[in-house]
Amino acid sequence: MSVNGITGAGKNAYEALTTTQQTETKPVEEMKDNSSEKGENGVVYEPSKDSVNIPVKKYVQNTELVNKMKADAEAHTQQLKNIVEQMMTKQSQASGIASGDMWKFLASGKFEVDEATKLQAQEDVSEDGYWGVKQTSGRILDFATALTGGDPSKIEDMRAAFKKGYEQAEKTWGGELPEISKKTYDAVMAGFDKMAEDAAAQDNATQNVLNQAAAGQIASN
Repeated sequence: MSVNGITGAGKNAYEALTTTQQTETKPVEEMKDNSSEKGENGVVYEPSKDSVNIPVKKYVQNTELVNKMKADAEAHTQQLKNIVEQMMTKQSQASGIASGDMWKFLASGKFEVDEATKLQAQEDVSEDGYWGVKQTSGRILDFATALTGGDPSKIEDMRAAFKKGYEQAEKTWGGELPEISKKTYDAVMAGFDKMAEDAAAQDNATQNVLNQAAAGQIASN
């Protein structure tokens, strides 16, 4: 049942990411007040003093997707908790652990799992399972992107928030999280690295376009 380690890590990650973004995000109304003529996809064109139009993109949180992802994670987590609580009710006396302390119960390893529950857990943490490394890390990265609207300047804030959430999950668990959680952590960090690389490449491409535009103006003069 190591799957519960990653549910705790995921839950804490969502909460940490949300808290960080709520602290730093400016209201959409404020962004509108500071903008000029808008193009498509939230891009604002502001003339520079050198008469080169520079596209400035305003990043807006995808609130609908954020709420949907949180509700989905809560539903799956609750489903798993119900299974664990049923196990605890039957086995808490034998394990010597209070029935309300789910995390301590799971971390102890002093429990038996029936065949049906075992098979379901194995499916859930498999490569393509809901709580597997691929899907869980993907959800966390998608959640961070939805929260920030894809703003590349927030990548490191999201990375730090995820690390904080993971550390909190370790405290809740009472020590190092299961191996699947560690692999998910590595996958999320690699995802943030890729985001940062892509953002840097985009910045370079944009700068090259601006340089070419400026060189064209100079040549025409």
